[in-house]
Amino acid sequence: MEANVRRMEDFQDSNATLLTRLLNDLDAERARSERLLLNVLPQRIIDRLNDGETLIADRHVDATVLFSDFVGFTAISARLTPADLVAELNALFREFDAICDNHGVEKIKTVGDAYLAVGGLANMDGDAAVAIAETALEMISAVERRDSAKADWHIRIGINSGPIVAGVVGVSKFAYDVWGDTVNVASRLETTSEPDRIHVSAAFSDRLANSFVFEPRGTVDLKGKGAAETCFLLGRRGAG
Repeated sequence: MEANVRRMEDFQDSNATLLTRLLNDLDAERARSERLLLNVLPQRIIDRLNDGETLIADRHVDATVLFSDFVGFTAISARLTPADLVAELNALFREFDAICDNHGVEKIKTVGDAYLAVGGLANMDGDAAVAIAETALEMISAVERRDSAKADWHIRIGINSGPIVAGVVGVSKFAYDVWGDTVNVASRLETTSEPDRIHVSAAFSDRLANSFVFEPRGTVDLKGKGAAETCFLLGRRGAG
């Protein structure tokens, strides 16, 4: 009888140990999945999905959009090996990510050599337009500091402020993305910018005229939008 009781106790202990290990493995896997999701979606969006929301689409009336890409990227990519190209882009984008995090700006995605970030999507300290301006200036500096024997990197940046829509699309390869005329104009400003310069809309420069220095560019033809008055962002007022 005592032997049977001991065997039963041993069996229960074994099951308890197995259950604890399975629960620990499950917690570790859940944490790993959460970390992977954070590389795709903001935490607040993950929380809403976990709460059962199936359609996430938000209007933001005052956001600031930044687009960037690298000058001569096609020629650079043809010259570098795939490993070198990915390593170079990874180093640059990691630095951009850190700059965005430092200013509370949200990186949305990269597409090839293009980088898209937005300020004003979530609660943040200070003005989203100021945060994006600081982010853009630091991105220019980061590229200028880049000491690479592989490629001579230069960047173009476009910035615009206004209303946008943000949401999650897709099922198997879902993505958090932004849409609207504000986004389109920011993209056009980037493509018509000059190497190592930050091309901004008049609405953006008017908003920050008291705290940043701008150089009027005059009228620029933006594809699909027509003629528009634009400026180059030079720096913060009073900066050495």
